Amino acid sequence: MANEPLQLNLGALRSAMSLTLHTHHASRIWHGRAPSEGRAGIIGLNGFISVMNKMKRGAEQDDPYSDWWMLRVEDKLADTKTRLQTLREQVVQALADVPAALSLGENMNVQPVKLPLFVNAQLGFMAVYLLADYDDLARKLILAHHTALIDRSTMERWLNDGAHALRSLFSLAQQYRYSGTTRDDFAAKNAAARAALEKFGELPQDVLEGTRRSRFAPPIARRTGAPGTPAAEPAADAAAPATKDRAADAALDDEDAST
Repeated sequence: MANEPLQLNLGALRSAMSLTLHTHHASRIWHGRAPSEGRAGIIGLNGFISVMNKMKRGAEQDDPYSDWWMLRVEDKLADTKTRLQTLREQVVQALADVPAALSLGENMNVQPVKLPLFVNAQLGFMAVYLLADYDDLARKLILAHHTALIDRSTMERWLNDGAHALRSLFSLAQQYRYSGTTRDDFAAKNAAARAALEKFGELPQDVLEGTRRSRFAPPIARRTGAPGTPAAEPAADAAAPATKDRAADAALDDEDAST
């Protein structure tokens, strides 16, 4: 019929993305470390991205705990960015001592690693930017040490500080669990809501009401079926097995000390 609207069968938008790293320090943070006998696993950026994809899907399904976790991770991302910025200012100040007659070029790897990215959550992208910043910071620190602007202990301390800030971020996200409940469950005060409260604890009232959400929270899609674990969005890799905060921190300190 002439009056029928034109049907356009458009597919999803896609963009090929990759991250180029120049230092072993940043590469180790990307991969993390698998658990082994006597050594706790360390979640890497690829595992963090996987968790963020699941967290976003949980928030979309109206799980108030997923919204609460998004807010917590967003705050931690901001704190990590501030810590890396402080380190950057320190190394920039060290490099400023180069005499005007001497020109220092960029410290680039002749064979960097290029990693494909499959990120479906904005908080995942924010962590990618932080790792790229850390890689740039590491290159500058190595250059500053090579040119006798800082000593080895200072270089290692600042590298470890930056690495620990990122791994602390990943370790926080690793604690996330999807509750399987919705705000309707809490409004009805049903068994699912009571079980979630017992397992995950109380929520801030504004988060429970949905009036405070992450600025990157997805629109809520009300569910019609029974609650279940949200499907994980495509990610670079599966998250590493969960570890307790204290055990993870000890593992991070061990690896940082060997950097």
